Amino acid sequence: MQANLFTNVILPLALAIIMLGMGLSLQLEDFKRVTKYPKAVAIGSVTQIVLLPIIGFLIAKVVPMQPQIAVGLVILALCPGGPSSNMITYLANGDVALSVTLTVVSSIITIFTIPVFANLALQHFLGQTAAISLPVGSTMLQIFLITIVPIALGMYIKRIFPETALRLEKATNRLAIAFLALIILLILIREWNRLPGFIAQVGLGVVILNILAMLSGWLVSKVFQLNIPQQICIAIEVGIQNGTLAIAITAGLIKNEDMAIPAAIYSLFMYFTSLAAIYYGRKLSTKNSLTHNLIGKA
Repeated sequence: MQANLFTNVILPLALAIIMLGMGLSLQLEDFKRVTKYPKAVAIGSVTQIVLLPIIGFLIAKVVPMQPQIAVGLVILALCPGGPSSNMITYLANGDVALSVTLTVVSSIITIFTIPVFANLALQHFLGQTAAISLPVGSTMLQIFLITIVPIALGMYIKRIFPETALRLEKATNRLAIAFLALIILLILIREWNRLPGFIAQVGLGVVILNILAMLSGWLVSKVFQLNIPQQICIAIEVGIQNGTLAIAITAGLIKNEDMAIPAAIYSLFMYFTSLAAIYYGRKLSTKNSLTHNLIGKA
């Protein structure tokens, strides 16, 4: 895709605003949660950063799809949890503190993992015929500038001007939703004629990725006997990917709209599974509270 207003301005700005909004809700004390919940943070991070990309790669290999679409699906699986996961975790009665911690940790770690493994995906699915590449060094720098810098700025504003940060947080959340909607709309308009074919190719893969991501997060945390709110949190954190970052990398850095299609479709579909997660999470937490109350009275 040719460099234009969409790839050079809208995408980076949208992601920066989302990250700024996250920063406005954080403070230095939040990072102490890594030591407070070491087991939960380790399990959630490994599931997000290691297991999910493996699942994404296997889906891209098994489900028939064009090589560019397969690369886009893998890059989506490489991305950290989306900022909206914190809100969804809250609505589902999950561990919000853990959710924020996992979002920040995965956002920092994936600065280094995305360029390396995205290059491997490009090489594997497109081979020697690939006319595009993802420079590791410059990609790390760009991801750092549009993710970590806005988060740090937001945290600084919250520390110096807490009341201003509270007002800005509400505004940036609205802008973030508007920008994400605009990005998806623009991609859908540009690719409208080819959209049925893309959905036929990647729709199944996206559905499988989203469902398996949430299930893997829930099952792994259950196997390691984390508490119910932590299980809900990790299931949502692993299942809600940063679609805006995936679009920024594929359409912006790699400049290939086809690769951005999985992220665009995923960004729409994940909200349907989020509603199910909120319903099930509330039901599970209510059941858990009743059980504890009965045990306490016994």
